[in-house]
Amino acid sequence: MTLVTDLKGPKAPARAPHPLRAEAVRGFAPWAGAGVLLTSGAMLAGTADRWQGGWAETATEVHTALLITLPLAAAAGCWQGGRERRRRTEELWGTTVRPPLARLLVPALPVAFWVVVGYLVAVALALLATWPYAQGDRPRLSLLLGDAVAMAAGALAGHVLGRVVPTRLMAPLLAMAGYLGLGVLQSGGPAYARPLSPAVPVGVGELPVWWQPWAMAVWTGSLACAAALAYAARRRVTALLPLAAALAAGTLLAQTGDGLWHSDPLARRQVCDTSTTPAVCVNARYAGMLPQVSEALSGVTGKLEGVRNLPARWADHTGTLRAGEARLPGITPLGWTAVRGRLTSPVEFAWEAVGALQLRGDCAEEKAGARVLRADDVVARYLAPSPQQKYFDDLDARGDASHRAELRERRAAEARFAALGDRERRAWLSAYFAARAGCRLKEVPAL
Repeated sequence: MTLVTDLKGPKAPARAPHPLRAEAVRGFAPWAGAGVLLTSGAMLAGTADRWQGGWAETATEVHTALLITLPLAAAAGCWQGGRERRRRTEELWGTTVRPPLARLLVPALPVAFWVVVGYLVAVALALLATWPYAQGDRPRLSLLLGDAVAMAAGALAGHVLGRVVPTRLMAPLLAMAGYLGLGVLQSGGPAYARPLSPAVPVGVGELPVWWQPWAMAVWTGSLACAAALAYAARRRVTALLPLAAALAAGTLLAQTGDGLWHSDPLARRQVCDTSTTPAVCVNARYAGMLPQVSEALSGVTGKLEGVRNLPARWADHTGTLRAGEARLPGITPLGWTAVRGRLTSPVEFAWEAVGALQLRGDCAEEKAGARVLRADDVVARYLAPSPQQKYFDDLDARGDASHRAELRERRAAEARFAALGDRERRAWLSAYFAARAGCRLKEVPAL
């Protein structure tokens, strides 16, 4: 009988997982990230009509979400920071060989990591939702660095506060205080303090200077690091280094002020369809909408063929109109005229475009008499009737004697205009637009 001896010896015990991994995979940290993701997702879904279809609008909306998600991240860190006191294990952890800074960072960093992941996943989903409907421009990612670092810094600073004041009410109080503080800075705080807010509002047509996200990251991240070092480092004097960095970045942001932002060069460019008179131009940020805008105005431009004294184009750019331009009805803000890259009402869009042709000059419209107003109404009805015109006509028909008389006069003027031949109609419209462009209301031809 042969005995087989195990020469390998006893098996080594399985290595315990790293404390950071255990905190990151289990416990509160993943739930904090899920909370940020769900909160951001709910906010963005509720306002999807305002941003889905424009890269600049999407970037503005996800940045504005910091007003809620940043206090939420700070509250999550604060709740995690008070965990040991709630469990009454604070004295037990004090007997371990880990230094105080390590005992602080092991539960704090996973929360900071997961709230950033939740925010970035929400941003990625918003970008994916915009991509099928974007009509021009390109994704705007310049603010993401500052936003992500601010989320992590908020969680870390909240964790330190949760260690210092480990009460159950501290987390919700911190969330409310953070929301109110950011809201005050966003709506009407001191001018020097507004650039220091991570959630400072950004206009759709604005871009940050290249170093603003880096300065914001240094400002928020260094403040959080200084708080952690001042609380838990063996040599608390080391907190002076990140504090000095934060003061330098904050001073740079505050002194630069409005210079942190500049207008988007693309918003000053246009793409035009010059096959019609007037030409149809849309902002280059929405170049993909030019075919449907031209189609919406095709009925107007077809009826204006051969008419003189028209503006050269409908323009869609920032700033004042140039000579020979009429204002194109606003495609922005999204959610009204256009939603997800489509015009919500091409008929109403055409009616507003005709109104822009009629009111080109800086005229004193209050001096326009009944004859001018009647001519305006006839032209608008001919080129692009209002979708609500029948409703208002029915109201006048059911109104008192003066309203009914005015309705009869409008209909009579419309009948006289319809009776004109093509050449007479073009001549009348040419005289009408010449008088309207020069604010010579007395020269508006009668009907």
